Amino acid sequence: MAAVFFVIPMFAQDPHRGMEVIREVKHDTSLPLRELGATMPSQAIATTRRVIPLLQPHPTTGTAAATTVDPVLQKITLPSVSATLGLNFDGIGNGVFGFVPNAAPPDTNGVVGATQYVQWVNSSFAVFDKATGALLMGPTAGNAFWSGFGGMCQTHNDGDPIIQYDKMANRWVATQFVVNIGTGPFLQCVAVSTTNDATGTYRRYSFTLPNFNDYPKMGVWPDGYYFSFNMFNASGIGFLGADACAANRSAMLAGTAATMICFQQSAAIDSLLPSDMDGTIQPTAGEPAFFLDFATNSLRLLKFHVDFATPANSTFTGPTTLNVAGFTPLCNGSPQTAALTGVGQ
Repeated sequence: MAAVFFVIPMFAQDPHRGMEVIREVKHDTSLPLRELGATMPSQAIATTRRVIPLLQPHPTTGTAAATTVDPVLQKITLPSVSATLGLNFDGIGNGVFGFVPNAAPPDTNGVVGATQYVQWVNSSFAVFDKATGALLMGPTAGNAFWSGFGGMCQTHNDGDPIIQYDKMANRWVATQFVVNIGTGPFLQCVAVSTTNDATGTYRRYSFTLPNFNDYPKMGVWPDGYYFSFNMFNASGIGFLGADACAANRSAMLAGTAATMICFQQSAAIDSLLPSDMDGTIQPTAGEPAFFLDFATNSLRLLKFHVDFATPANSTFTGPTTLNVAGFTPLCNGSPQTAALTGVGQ
């Protein structure tokens, strides 16, 4: 399947344009994940997914990119430094712990918590001891997070998973989408742990998105869990633009009813990446979340201020263009992957 779109200039926008308040379908609190996982197959079976994304967000120029010298390439060789290697152990790999990849791309991601490391590949995840590397749970089907929840978050295991660790609250955040091409509905399933134990209980939520919510990304910010999606029509071939959403973090940590506030963008904006607080110093109170994507030799910065009490006060502003050294997108923006020398296919 192939699709092409053309980037058009984006002019100053109404900071409230495209806003939508999305209420949860339902929420609950689960049994411990270690108990739910015991009822799931050890190897998640899912329909083989696409080998490349439905739509390349930055179209090719039609000709091969010219080879140029990178103007910011470091040309000075610095002295070697010594380093002490930390713990090294096998994660979820082909043939490891009985795991076999079932889709491409594999959407490999993982995150370190207080005492554990969780990795999610394709439609399976595993929990490891951070100190020893010992396997504590899995590989287990991703929809184990919503086992017993009911609805399509429980019955579907469609992938595009994200596992995050909310360092401010010492909680795990797991999410994946539900896709029904052609008919809908399209859901985002979210589970927030009640403790710092990834195998414990979770506050579980499902949200119905208005269109096909492809390529989800998520960042943790003090006032919300921020998401971005590349939105397509129900058939999956018409690109509608990026959607930037904020889910009510405080409500989800407490296990109460939660909403998402979203700002649908035009097709000129795509593949947004939300800011994520990874350190220990929190942003200034009221600091908006930031979203970033790239254009021709530049980055585009947008700001999301959310107000769950009065949604009409929420704003999404930008973009501010940040000029950077000239660059060419990988493979000139084509659906071809980067070639590796000296290896087989």
